[in-house]
Amino acid sequence: MTRSFSLMVFALTAVMTPTAAQASDKPNIILLFADDISARELPLYGSTVWSPPEGGDTSDTQYRAKTPVLDQLASEGCWVKTTWATTVCSPSRAMMMTGRYAHRHKWWTNGDIGEVLRPNGKLEKWPLYESSPLQIGHVAGQAGYGTYWAGKTQMVGDLTKFGFDEGCFTPGNLSDNDNPYTDFKHVDRKQDGQKILINVDSGKPADTYMQHGWYWYPHVRLMNHPSSDQPFQWWPNTPKSRQEYGLHTYGPDVELDFVFDYMDRQHAKDKPFFIYHCSHLGHDAFDWFDPERNTKWPGAPVVKWDGKSYTRLDPKITGDQGQYDTHGTVTEPGIHHHVNYLDYQMWLYRQKLEKMGIADNTILIFCADNGTSGYGKHQSDRQKGTHVPLIVYAPGMTKQGEQDILVNLSDFLPTIADIVGANIPDDYPVDGVSLWPYLTSDKSEHRDWIYAYRGADTLIRSKYLMKDGNDRWWDVRKQPQDLISFPQIKDWNSGLEIHREQRDRLSKIIEQFDMHAIEHNAPGTPLNPNAKYGKTKKKKTKAKPETKPKPETKPKPEK
Repeated sequence: MTRSFSLMVFALTAVMTPTAAQASDKPNIILLFADDISARELPLYGSTVWSPPEGGDTSDTQYRAKTPVLDQLASEGCWVKTTWATTVCSPSRAMMMTGRYAHRHKWWTNGDIGEVLRPNGKLEKWPLYESSPLQIGHVAGQAGYGTYWAGKTQMVGDLTKFGFDEGCFTPGNLSDNDNPYTDFKHVDRKQDGQKILINVDSGKPADTYMQHGWYWYPHVRLMNHPSSDQPFQWWPNTPKSRQEYGLHTYGPDVELDFVFDYMDRQHAKDKPFFIYHCSHLGHDAFDWFDPERNTKWPGAPVVKWDGKSYTRLDPKITGDQGQYDTHGTVTEPGIHHHVNYLDYQMWLYRQKLEKMGIADNTILIFCADNGTSGYGKHQSDRQKGTHVPLIVYAPGMTKQGEQDILVNLSDFLPTIADIVGANIPDDYPVDGVSLWPYLTSDKSEHRDWIYAYRGADTLIRSKYLMKDGNDRWWDVRKQPQDLISFPQIKDWNSGLEIHREQRDRLSKIIEQFDMHAIEHNAPGTPLNPNAKYGKTKKKKTKAKPETKPKPETKPKPEK
């Protein structure tokens, strides 16, 4: 860490830290951040199209999720009609955690992250805690909160520097090959001079991308757990947990168990908590129980809703080396089962809060990081990749039900700062706008435009007009039944005056963020001649009267 960076962190801490008495009266916050789930996957959003098990589009109701708890949460609290992330995981998480866009933090898209030149001459990916030393974990921690990070990190660098006291990570970094407890992982091996991806469990080639298991028989690494004096340790970490761990162990359950344990410990200290729960649920994955199956989302534990509560069937799995029997205790594949399980976990959260007696002093937020795999993820076509669900429940807030406003993931950092009572220094720029004043007042609007990016692609929309990453413009005044089939604007001369005005205004706004080609890396760091940054030609954002669509590139699997 450089001296100037250390001084900046010290200055931010000095400005933001409240007294202990102030911290003890603050509401708890639970942010459940799902993975690769478009708004259309939740029945709440009323789409007539969603994703089938193999990916793509379907209107077959057997593949539609059932979310009674999230529906109730949206009714008692509120849900936002149009919330934008970016088109894929890493930059969305960067936006969420920093409140900033890529022109500041340089996380442009997966595989396209700005670099920093180190004193030894090496180029490295620029960690967020250096580009943006004030993040949601720091904001909450410096306001007196205990902070916990669970699930998927998708971050580079030292995970202890992101402002969280503890963590439970699944599956840990792909570089962590020393897990002694599970062989649900892939390795690269050479056969006949070619690199082949091997399923370690079966010893056979795997037609997928490099993974460690984060669902069944998961890789789990704990950060700063009180049971160890080391910053990181593998779980299971006790004789009892090692005895109970096995094929039936489900990663999302493990995450929630450790979250609940942390909540109990913080509550016993009379200290508020901020939970940043980045679930893998929604992300496609290799099916270790059926490696040859041609579907995207492995089955989840069976849960059933009786109208008042959930019951869960204890998983029973037998077998080895790619040959398994789940004995009817695991669902068929499909993202709808992942969404159902998220609904079950939100029910568990609500039950836990009631039992702890703090339901009336806890804010619940449900969101996702980008569009569904096989539909919107990696896509800059219209808002396929950016449109995600957002549900907020906060005791005492003035808004209820559907909110026809525009929200961006960058809004979370200033929102959390408002909730916890922290002041962001005036000389520390953020791009988000706090949602809290809207939620707690009679305000009718939040913000009048939202922005996203995918490498060099830039996307922006208002309530009237949208420019996608292919530089096409769309009339978004009315939401179509599938949430995406907006009318394209091609003839500006015969169009509406409001659209021409909005085009000029949005084009001007987006210029300040369109820095992929000219400010790709950390300040003072030249472009790496050996790196592939994607498109680097500086684009003109001002629209012409006629725009021709560019062909969408075929999405690549996420790594």
